Amino acid sequence: MTSSTPRRTVLAAALAAAAGTAAAGAVPASAATSDCAAGACLPPAPADGAERGHAPEPGLVDNRFWSSYTDWRCGSAAGTKAVAGRRPGLVLATPAGRTEYTDPHTGRTSAWEYASWTSPVHTPTVPATEVIASWNAHTPPGTWLQVELSGTYSDTTATPWYVLGRWASGDADVRRTSVDDQTDGKSTVWTDTFAIDDTASGLRLRSYRLRLTLYRTPGADLTPTVWRLGAMASDVPDRFTVPASEPGPAHELTVPRYSQNTHVGQYPEYDNGGEAWCSPTSSQMIVEYWGRRPSTEELAWVNPDFADPQVCHAARFTYDHQYEGCGNWPFNAAYAATYPDMNAVVTRLRSLTELESLVRAGIPAITSQSFRKEELTGAGYGTSGHLMTVVGFTADGDVIANDPASPSNEAVRRVYARREWENIWLRTKRYDANGKVRSGTGGVCYLYWGGKATGSRLRALRALGLV
Repeated sequence: MTSSTPRRTVLAAALAAAAGTAAAGAVPASAATSDCAAGACLPPAPADGAERGHAPEPGLVDNRFWSSYTDWRCGSAAGTKAVAGRRPGLVLATPAGRTEYTDPHTGRTSAWEYASWTSPVHTPTVPATEVIASWNAHTPPGTWLQVELSGTYSDTTATPWYVLGRWASGDADVRRTSVDDQTDGKSTVWTDTFAIDDTASGLRLRSYRLRLTLYRTPGADLTPTVWRLGAMASDVPDRFTVPASEPGPAHELTVPRYSQNTHVGQYPEYDNGGEAWCSPTSSQMIVEYWGRRPSTEELAWVNPDFADPQVCHAARFTYDHQYEGCGNWPFNAAYAATYPDMNAVVTRLRSLTELESLVRAGIPAITSQSFRKEELTGAGYGTSGHLMTVVGFTADGDVIANDPASPSNEAVRRVYARREWENIWLRTKRYDANGKVRSGTGGVCYLYWGGKATGSRLRALRALGLV
């Protein structure tokens, strides 16, 4: 995303305009709640005493993900059922109804059976200005799913049900899409992000529910299977700079290196081609770090003259037809989770120290940042929104990144100055080349991991409230 003007740029400008430059006032954190009766759906406490499902201590970020058999039996089901096993999930058991859906990107109207599951009410440890959902699922041909959010504001009024994504792993039945023009005058959904319109007013999202609707061809013996559904809620204060952190031990992971720029001009129907493919290129690097990749059959559609066809594949299957880009954050996580036993979430980290802990545990991260050329020494470019993969730290604490905005695969490994990189990633406000205030992502990242997390990986993920 270094040479195009993606929707993410529009989001950043809109959020900056809505929030202004005033810092948001502090709001007291509150305890998590559930609508499960008499504690029947409460999971056992982890061995380290941290409450499962959100960060152990109140802070700027709250994560809540439903993924266990007990989780899926909570909430409210209308035609869905929980399935046990090595990887518990939610499936369509008995259709709750039938509907017609006209795909806005094909114009085709089709009939679908559906069933739904609504999560318990979750009250984040931090009343939120933003919420980003993510999910891990398998949708065989003839099926798809929709994720929605509804919540209660700090003024006790309620949001409408917002659509956060209509998704399928393939693109033959429906086109993967976000939904524009969703607002109630207090909050807005910007492609993949629920955001309070005026954060300076003190209004926050106090609690929320997620609703999952599963669709299939009428009369078919098919179902999506959803293994994980949840959201990151946050209230990161406005800041142009963040305090410097102390570096930890040096560590570097061996992660495949792919350049987006070797795909310039390829498949322009997917976000204008490789020059805008930083997000799927980064996702593919991490998918392959965990030993997964598309099969020869799955890559048969790619021009055999193109090197690294799996990058083209990732671009196609992360593409959001409404956004007209491959940078939809939850769609990238959902793509990664289509591979066997892969887990993927979108979250925010509160510090570079948290990122170092993940890397030491063997978990690389895909980070989102924007900066002027002079703000990141050695990058050689400026960007209004770009994804790269953090794979390690030097003995001096500098960041080792696989940066897809490189001329070749061999040039992808970069070392960036810790202080510069830390600030451009964690800040929420920045000045563009014209001196105008724009938004920063405030520590947004994708985290993918293969199989069941154990040992140090489990501890690192649990510390963030992700498992």
